[in-house]
Amino acid sequence: MDEENKETVILGVISRGVSKFDKISQESNVAPKDLESILQKLENSGLIKVNEKKGWLGTKIEINPTGEGYKEFERQLKILQEKWNQLENTYKSGNKQELEQKLKEDKSFLPSMMMFGIIDMMMFSMMFSMIGTSMGSFIPTEDVGGMDTDTDDMGESNTGDDGGFDIDIGF
Repeated sequence: MDEENKETVILGVISRGVSKFDKISQESNVAPKDLESILQKLENSGLIKVNEKKGWLGTKIEINPTGEGYKEFERQLKILQEKWNQLENTYKSGNKQELEQKLKEDKSFLPSMMMFGIIDMMMFSMMFSMIGTSMGSFIPTEDVGGMDTDTDDMGESNTGDDGGFDIDIGF
């Protein structure tokens, strides 16, 4: 994920009410070292405000969006929605080459679209089926933040268990 998308994702996580550093890092799937520099950039831009609160257990730091931060996140969300609508319309037109080109162009935005629920996963999978490729060739697994990519229909992890029954009949 490129730097601009990381900023959008982090601003989105903060706008949804996550205010603690470690939770922001976990939800956005951004390493703490990278998160620190991005938060500094967002604070310098006036999109977030860092508040220190002193309590019995020490200093507590909360990170909250500013009014301008909310507006910027909404603007970015609208851009992502427009990009998704363009992809969807290209799919509906039936032009495989144009769809593949648009997916390549918007490759860096796909994880953000997934994270904020913009993508219709059924339509998304049909797009990849149409061009004859897999989602993995466009979205690295480390960019699919917050999504468990290795689960079966029941939400259980697929770690090699074939799910079959092992019955000893006694013969």
